[in-house]
Amino acid sequence: MTEPYFKIPLDLPHAGTIARRIVDYLDRIQSPAGSEDQFELLLAVAGRLTQILDPYRLDGENPADPQEAARVVKEASRIAKGMVGSIERLKIGSDRLGQHVRNLFECLEMGREGAELGLKAGEDPKSPQRPS
Repeated sequence: MTEPYFKIPLDLPHAGTIARRIVDYLDRIQSPAGSEDQFELLLAVAGRLTQILDPYRLDGENPADPQEAARVVKEASRIAKGMVGSIERLKIGSDRLGQHVRNLFECLEMGREGAELGLKAGEDPKSPQRPS
């Protein structure tokens, strides 16, 4: 069964804001004992995601060129999927982090994937924030 999801239009500026929220969240938690190197790599990857999306966050607009938008979505989603894998391996998922992940993918017009990846990143399936 496919998870219910929100379908919203592309919003790279807000995706950039959410990427920063993910970095802020990760900066506030402790690295799991014995996994410091993996955690530092996750932080670096999350930082790379913000670098890709920050120009649009600062500009407040999606790119006018659809090919540029598609390229950014493809790269951002690839990075974010890798982050979710790291979050799972490190066992640092939480409801809030999972919500951020879901919201990020929604802004990339990938709500269906975001609903599933948000759960993998720890979002509570019964969260009132989730689509029903």
